[in-house]
Amino acid sequence: MNKNELKEFLEILLDRKKQILKNIKEAQSEIGELKNSEASDEADFASISSDSAIEAVISKKQQKELEEIEYAINKIEDGTYGICEMCEDEIGVERLKVKPQAKYCIVCREIVEKSA
Repeated sequence: MNKNELKEFLEILLDRKKQILKNIKEAQSEIGELKNSEASDEADFASISSDSAIEAVISKKQQKELEEIEYAINKIEDGTYGICEMCEDEIGVERLKVKPQAKYCIVCREIVEKSA
């Protein structure tokens, strides 16, 4: 992978990181507002509870993606980005365009998913 491609992937990862941080902050704010809102009946309480649970799940998934992005950024910095962590072959650029924080090539990803 050349320096221009690495720079491009770093920019993509940093942009996504920024978006996730914004999303998490907004979700936390919405959860706080829901908790502080007045529930006038059981339906309101159920709706607030359901919305809060959904926001929490979304935040948890985004937090996981954020960790993967941080990991990928560190790999760019230490020169190991784009190398499959299982077979140590290069991860295809097309795969990285779809998932820039990918740890595995397509073949190894399928193996990992089947064994999970």
